[in-house]
Amino acid sequence: MTRFVAPSADEHDEIPAESPVETAAGTTTRPAGRLFRDAAAWLIGGLSLLVTVLFLVVNLAYNNWHFIPPVDDAYIHLQYARQIGTGHFLQYNTGDPISTGASSLLYVLILGGAYALGLPSEAFLPFAMLFGALCMALTAALTYRLGARLAGRQVGIWAGLLVALSGPLAWGATSGMEIAFVALLLVALLLVFTAERATNRFLWTPLVAVVAAITRTEALLFAGVLSLAMIWHVIAHARGTRAAWPRVIGRIVWIGLPVYAAAGLYAFYWAVTGSAEQNGVLAKSLLHMPAVYPLEVADQVLSNFRTFLTAFSGLSTQDYVFPGALLLAVIGVIGLFRRSPQWRGLALAAGIGVVLVLASVSTLEFADVHHMRYVQPLMPILLLFAVVGIHTAAQLFTGGARRSVLAGGVVLALLFTVSQLPAWSLRQAQQAAGIRDQQVTIAHWIKGHLPRGANVAVNDVGAITYLSDRYVVDLIGLATTGFATPNLHGAGSLYEELRYLPEDRRPDYFAIFDSWSVHGLGEAGLFGRELITFELKSPTFSHTTLGGTSACQAARTCNKVTIYQADWNALGSGDQPLLATDGQIRDRLNVADLRDEERHDYQVVPAHQGFQPRTHVKTVTGPDGGDVVDSGRHVVGGEIFTFHDLIPGRAATIIGRVDATEPLGAEPTGSRAVQVSVNGEVVGIWNFDADPRGWVEGTFAIPAELVTDSTVTVELGPLQEFLGPYPDYQSYAYWVSQ
Repeated sequence: MTRFVAPSADEHDEIPAESPVETAAGTTTRPAGRLFRDAAAWLIGGLSLLVTVLFLVVNLAYNNWHFIPPVDDAYIHLQYARQIGTGHFLQYNTGDPISTGASSLLYVLILGGAYALGLPSEAFLPFAMLFGALCMALTAALTYRLGARLAGRQVGIWAGLLVALSGPLAWGATSGMEIAFVALLLVALLLVFTAERATNRFLWTPLVAVVAAITRTEALLFAGVLSLAMIWHVIAHARGTRAAWPRVIGRIVWIGLPVYAAAGLYAFYWAVTGSAEQNGVLAKSLLHMPAVYPLEVADQVLSNFRTFLTAFSGLSTQDYVFPGALLLAVIGVIGLFRRSPQWRGLALAAGIGVVLVLASVSTLEFADVHHMRYVQPLMPILLLFAVVGIHTAAQLFTGGARRSVLAGGVVLALLFTVSQLPAWSLRQAQQAAGIRDQQVTIAHWIKGHLPRGANVAVNDVGAITYLSDRYVVDLIGLATTGFATPNLHGAGSLYEELRYLPEDRRPDYFAIFDSWSVHGLGEAGLFGRELITFELKSPTFSHTTLGGTSACQAARTCNKVTIYQADWNALGSGDQPLLATDGQIRDRLNVADLRDEERHDYQVVPAHQGFQPRTHVKTVTGPDGGDVVDSGRHVVGGEIFTFHDLIPGRAATIIGRVDATEPLGAEPTGSRAVQVSVNGEVVGIWNFDADPRGWVEGTFAIPAELVTDSTVTVELGPLQEFLGPYPDYQSYAYWVSQ
């Protein structure tokens, strides 16, 4: 029996890309031959294509033979792509500033190119879904090739079959999203790396890494780690061969191409939008919450990370992979590192890269949304290394037992994987039907019933824009730049941001989840006449495709969308104090208006870590009987802000609009009183009045001797440090008069 002889551990040795590898039986074989003449690659790719086509057929059967994606976000890509194809680069609405709501730039460029070449609108979505299916077929075939190169043809075949028959990957490939395209790039990146590792001259790998880097942020992280592995190999090879260092430096500079490409892309984003962050990151990241508490964020990140580990271990109810897949993948990385020195850099880069991607995605508030679509592209790598892990475990046995362990392990994995295909196909079809019944239906109603030039505000952008042919304001902030951060702060900040819109861009209608009507902008009086309500009644449709928070899901208010005619009559009604004041108003702090808060150095000083001072809107009846609308922020603890334009040496009066109403039936707790300091000096105690009908305005006097400059810094805080009761109120506005 021919035994496997491990290559030299000296990292600068030349290792042929098609070097012999040991099989489960202990014999030495060569990986597959040329790609286009490799029957196994064609068969595995064909099997994957068959699976995804069957998914599409089931989807079509559930939707009267119309193509509908299982996620509304697919229409976001289609809208950006159509705009690119018609010459409006990254403008979600024609005439808008450039926005970064397209989570995958290269993907929408490819779709936009197809549209520009004359692809008809009715074929655009089928093209995107079939393109995903083709990418998935190529991913399965290349996974086989990669596995064959790393650990032998048998390993490659089993890994390719697991990818081809994966339900989650088939779901993602036919979702209209970039999932399969990113998966293809990651596998291709590793495959090209293995080919160029033979000479340690990485010419094509950095170019593939550039393509990955401009496709998804997660792919950029993975490519960055692999770039470090390339640099390591180049330096090790140079030391062994005593190569000229200018040439070595040139190769290292070339390897940095993906970093330069990513830096250029983010610089472009910053130049055209004022932020290097993509809108999706701004809208979803835990690192952009109103108040960021490191330990609170770390706790949520680790919770998300554990969710991923559980799913990839096959221990969750999502039936993502076969049981034990993650553990076997770790064994596979360790086994490849120990048994094949030429692949140590790749094994380390793949392991670290996957961990970094999972950690990065874990910083998102809803990291596992849409069946964890952000990390689905990692699955081919996970499945490949899981098979390598089974192969590694089989090496602990000899003879027939070795073959039995390998065959038994992969057969069980395949049986589990195949058994889940019908369930994933059903999920995909049902979720697509849910999108049809809600977002697609709403879009067609808007197109048929609202005026041609109407502006529509939504909190679930996608199909409504693509199919309605109306100007859309995205209140979440994915497509409309400037709304992501206000949305994180709450309805009050959103209300204020809407006020900044030019009159011709303000929404004429709102298409809003009921959760926003009851607890959000509905309190602003912006929702006028109710036109129609759409309700998704089927309990079988997955809530993960419909958007919204877990709270509104529990109340089932995310399943209802109501369209209102906008009412702007009360806009600006809260700008002036209702309380009569002496003197002239010198300055006003409009709480919840993020721009005004920044101008006044405003911040909430919470009494407890972890408290989020979210904003809201409230309408009260004014002295004349009319509605007065203002936005406010919940405060538990205190506030700091700075007034401007004062006259030094003259006494001033603060007018505060505050709601300090106790809960119904509660005894007074003292939380209505705050200690007031001016420029660091304690002035006195301000006892807020309360009225169950809403906010109340009150005053506090600042002595003339404390107004030493045109600016004064005011701090409101607890009456005593550390211990309660803490001030608990909602502040809306502060004016200062002299």
